Amino acid sequence: MNIKEIKKVLSSPKRIVITTHKNPDGDAIGSSLALHHYLLSLGHDSIVITPNEYPDFLKWMPGEDTVIKFSCDTKIVRSKIKEADLIFTLDFNHLSRSGDMKDELSKAKTSFVMIDHHQQPDDYAKYVYSDVSMSSTCQMIYHFIQKLDDLPKITPEIATCIYVGIMTDTGSFRFRSTTSKTHQVVADLIDRGADNTTIHENVYDTNTLSRLQLKGVALKNLKVLSEYNTAYITMSQKELDQHNFRKGDTEGFVNLGLSIQGIRFAAIFIENRQEGIVKISLRSKGDFSVNEFSRNHFEGGGHHNAAGGKSNLPLPDTVDKFISILPSYKKLLNQ
Repeated sequence: MNIKEIKKVLSSPKRIVITTHKNPDGDAIGSSLALHHYLLSLGHDSIVITPNEYPDFLKWMPGEDTVIKFSCDTKIVRSKIKEADLIFTLDFNHLSRSGDMKDELSKAKTSFVMIDHHQQPDDYAKYVYSDVSMSSTCQMIYHFIQKLDDLPKITPEIATCIYVGIMTDTGSFRFRSTTSKTHQVVADLIDRGADNTTIHENVYDTNTLSRLQLKGVALKNLKVLSEYNTAYITMSQKELDQHNFRKGDTEGFVNLGLSIQGIRFAAIFIENRQEGIVKISLRSKGDFSVNEFSRNHFEGGGHHNAAGGKSNLPLPDTVDKFISILPSYKKLLNQ
């Protein structure tokens, strides 16, 4: 990314749209809101747009009440995209990841800025800041502001939003992507007003009884394939409905399988009848790439040790397909 050119672009007031991927997570919402607050401080007319809803445990974040959702306010979003002088796309690198917003973004006659840490970025953006070694897009937003020589502009609100994304995308700082630089950034965020204890409580300590019971269902459905050092969980639509499922309720469940001693590969298969698909989350330890696995077999991708995908087959057939693929990876999974 040509930072001098970006600095010039941002030197005068612009109508700026910030958007992220479908089913936004903590990193997506955190990076979007952090950038939003920063751009407002520069005098820009900034708005955050998401393709659809996101979990309730993210709805306490500073500025969250200004977010516009395409699934709810389609006409407003179309107008904002059409009028935009600049569009930032955060935490995704293919327009297809924006779901039903893809067509609107594809038709936009303005420049895009991509800030993302996933592999194999597309070429739709004029300005690209892509770094797969980064823990999160939120950490990249911190470094983006740093590159613009504007760290003093990081308010407690911005620090809070960035902290949320780093914390959630690193699994509370336990994934391999958590580097010494990540901890240095987090330390600075705390110094600038991020209350780490409150943030953790707001994100992780907001369980409902139905969510805890749903976690019990996940544990009951957990299967281990010792021959492949693999574990998987299935969640049917019926099971979700019986426990008043809300978006975000299964967040982190895939890690239950990965926490078992000796397991190197974990998956969760979640039936979504409304979309007619089975949503898949994959996690791994060590050198086994779930990014490649998902790209090769389940129309997805992500990071080396964390990826997602989908299947158009029924839930039992999806699981059968998954199991049938594992013999090809037996050597890798047993190294």
